[in-house]
Amino acid sequence: MCRQIGALGVCVAILPAPLSRGTSFRLTNAKPYPVRLQQVEAVWTDYDGQLKMAYYGVMFDRAADELFTELGCGADYIKRTNCSIFVLETHTSYANELIAGEHVRIENRIIGFDQKRVHFVQQMFRADSLYLACVLEVMMAHVDLTTRRTSAFPPEILNRIEAMAKTHAGLPTPPQMGHVIGLPNIKK
Repeated sequence: MCRQIGALGVCVAILPAPLSRGTSFRLTNAKPYPVRLQQVEAVWTDYDGQLKMAYYGVMFDRAADELFTELGCGADYIKRTNCSIFVLETHTSYANELIAGEHVRIENRIIGFDQKRVHFVQQMFRADSLYLACVLEVMMAHVDLTTRRTSAFPPEILNRIEAMAKTHAGLPTPPQMGHVIGLPNIKK
């Protein structure tokens, strides 16, 4: 079953049972890679009831783990090849607050890649809407754990990254991407 949400015409799957942590969730016509729903835990909130900054990162990290497992770079890959994925840089933009008990979905989108790196963006929404809570832009690198240096992705992984990136091509770029933090120049 599907329900249109908002003017963008995104079709959201309606789940028959109450949502719980780890519930599988897929947008029916979405091109970004969605992952399992997550719930904001009460112990993750601060004195004013909103999700603490660090726990946005926890949920984004879980979603990245799912994404890279889908691409073939999960825990089994690390054990088998002694290679992993390291974060090089991130940029977080907070749009709206989340409170304890809310369910969120995170959509992952590959922006670009080369032989050693993947540039992607993650968007965190309330589970059943287009309510954008946070955006995380990430650059990750493939690393040989023996040498602790970057190394090229194996061809089969690079092919999966390329295939997923093609499904994400043409999507609008989130306006939060590429922002530079700073104060405007104010003349005294």
